[in-house]
Amino acid sequence: MPKPTAPILVFDVNETLLDITTLEPLFERLFGDPASLREWFAQLILYSQTMTLCGLYTQFGGLGLGALRMVAETHGRHIDEGDAEELKRRMATMPAHPDVAPALTRLHDAGFRLLTLTNSAPAGSPSALELAGIGKFFEAGFSVDAVRRFKPAPETYLQVAEALEVPPADLCLVACHLWDTIGAQAAGLQGAFVTRPMNALLTAAEIPVPDFIAPDMEQLADQLIARRP
Repeated sequence: MPKPTAPILVFDVNETLLDITTLEPLFERLFGDPASLREWFAQLILYSQTMTLCGLYTQFGGLGLGALRMVAETHGRHIDEGDAEELKRRMATMPAHPDVAPALTRLHDAGFRLLTLTNSAPAGSPSALELAGIGKFFEAGFSVDAVRRFKPAPETYLQVAEALEVPPADLCLVACHLWDTIGAQAAGLQGAFVTRPMNALLTAAEIPVPDFIAPDMEQLADQLIARRP
């Protein structure tokens, strides 16, 4: 029998809640192809995890800008200060996916506690979530900056359990990146995987299957609510 849903839902932010495809016009202008956004984002995640494995740390925003310059160099393009500022502005003002607010409303009304955990460093007010109109749903937000390690390092997830003084099993990480749910499950949390376009399951030995899998946030809410104790 499937286990019941953990009472505390911890949401990844970038791409899970906020729509990173709104960065595509910048990448189309710089590289002539909006799909180069995915190349940049993959490099950003790769080098964030590299930093953690090497025991090093720099904030996600600076790493993102460095990754943009690295990708530009491989494509024979130049990034100027205006391009850097546009990346910062677009990342700070990404809208929520259309399915997010309705799903969060239902989950909140069903009695779940809602929090966020992001690779991004803390920002001033208004936050990206507030600008996207969904900040009101979350009782707290956590950043990997507090532990100076990027997801999926176990410390990033366990800081949330420690701060709330609950066991990790009381938490369910919601993310559209499988590497994130794998990290959460390895740390003792539940994992809820929103596939969205561009994300899929990876099947291989020892890879934990997410406790919940859905193509969008509303269908995930159906599953989470149905299995709420």
